[in-house]
Amino acid sequence: MFSTESGFLGRVVGPKRRWRAYKARVRKLPAPYRAAVEAIERYLMHFGAMDGDSAASLFEDVADLFERAAADGAPIRDIVGKDPVEFVEALIANYDKGGYVTRERDRLSRAIALAAGETPGSAEGPR
Repeated sequence: MFSTESGFLGRVVGPKRRWRAYKARVRKLPAPYRAAVEAIERYLMHFGAMDGDSAASLFEDVADLFERAAADGAPIRDIVGKDPVEFVEALIANYDKGGYVTRERDRLSRAIALAAGETPGSAEGPR
């Protein structure tokens, strides 16, 4: 039979289970924390393009962070700071983005390096 831990079925069912578990955790948060997490989630859906495992880990870590903050009674601004976009972009930077965004950023950097006469991926100047 099919294993849900590996193979095709695991790739399909596993992420759904993680997503449902994450959403159940978010629903249990106090309203202000839940609203903040949902706003972060919405932003990530648009600008946090990454592979499934990285995205799932990121969402789970956001849930962890806000669960702890809610338990401690920490103000939301103490979590996200003055600039929530900067906060979320810093979170994204800590995860392997995978997917098209990383490929296109890498492609752009290589093309500019080549156009500038540099070796792609090096900090050295023109050759």
